[in-house]
Amino acid sequence: MNDALRRDLAALVVPQWGRLVETGDRYEPYRLIDPDGAAVEPVTVYFQELLAAGIAPSTVRSYGMDLLRWWRFLQAVDVLWDRATRREARDFSCWIQEAVKPRKIKAQGPGPRAVRGAGAANPVTGKPSTGSGYAPATVVHSETVLRRFYDVHRDAGTGPLLNPFPLDLSRRSGRAHAHHNPMDGWRPERVGRYRPSLPRRIPRSIPEAWFNKLFAALPSNRDRALVAFWISSGVRVSELIGMRQRDVDPGQQLISVVRKGSRAVQQVPASADAFVWLRLYQQEVQGQIARGRTQPVWWTRRDPIRPLTYHGAHRMFERVNASLGADWTLHDLRHSAAARMVRDPMLTLSDVQWVLGHAHLSATEVYLTPHKDEVVAGVLAHHARQARESIQPAPPPPAPGYDPASLDVLFGRSS
Repeated sequence: MNDALRRDLAALVVPQWGRLVETGDRYEPYRLIDPDGAAVEPVTVYFQELLAAGIAPSTVRSYGMDLLRWWRFLQAVDVLWDRATRREARDFSCWIQEAVKPRKIKAQGPGPRAVRGAGAANPVTGKPSTGSGYAPATVVHSETVLRRFYDVHRDAGTGPLLNPFPLDLSRRSGRAHAHHNPMDGWRPERVGRYRPSLPRRIPRSIPEAWFNKLFAALPSNRDRALVAFWISSGVRVSELIGMRQRDVDPGQQLISVVRKGSRAVQQVPASADAFVWLRLYQQEVQGQIARGRTQPVWWTRRDPIRPLTYHGAHRMFERVNASLGADWTLHDLRHSAAARMVRDPMLTLSDVQWVLGHAHLSATEVYLTPHKDEVVAGVLAHHARQARESIQPAPPPPAPGYDPASLDVLFGRSS
């Protein structure tokens, strides 16, 4: 390769150019703006394409963060977005895998804060730290978003004729899943050339003992109701936060949620305890929040009282985790609910699939993988049984006149 075409990515300084802002407009919930406050028009057009396809605003925000990183990289290498080539895409893919992720400085509370390096496991949950860089899932997500962004502009004639983020050479022809065996799992068929491999992740659930400690540390009836619904129904964070007062049916122990993928309204059963905590919360805020079938169920606890947001719920759970020294996430509650249901012999796997809202049964099968703690405890119990059997004395010989074979049948010792 010509050395003149190589960039020194180690010395590359990527500026904090522009930002993604929330507008409050349902027809344009997010906007990518440059340092002068002007909207980045190619990204605005792409956001409109996403919204027209029924993509949720939270997904638009996620895509916007990927595009913001790409635009900042283009500023650093001094290349216009519609002049980007596969060289820029390749360099960006290399850079994001090694770059230090910019973080907001948060006020540190009282007491010492543990600092973990990359790969160091949390002493409570066992989760490894991602360190100072971008998570592998973020790198993969960025490649997918940018490839689709350039596909849209290529089809509209407003972007480069060749997508800077191409498909892998072995996946560029043929229809996706053309020869899929319905008995096999679903695998990605459209793999990008600059898409790194992701390790297979096993869903991590919260052990029962630690969940009880976590639930006891929740400071309010609102938070207890939220966690009780998440752990018993298995719905996603955004699905529960988006509930309206008309979506609660205590008599049938059902809640109605809008599914993230299909946007279909589905009734999901929840535990009786969750409805009890909800009723206690409703009694506390009676007269303080707006009432009505279309009003939100969940509200902030501090003035000014306003509807609870996705990020507000995450911050609540982060504070509870910090008090225990743990780093579980709200999505781990969904994993925990699925693991509990899968372990119940009276529930079929298709029942759990329906409750979780999975499109394919293979997505639910991952919860059949046993938890590490369960496997360790089971194997240790096996070793203990083997030790007891090895030291157990042999039965004494029968008294004269008794047939040993008849005694084996009598006492159930025969095979």
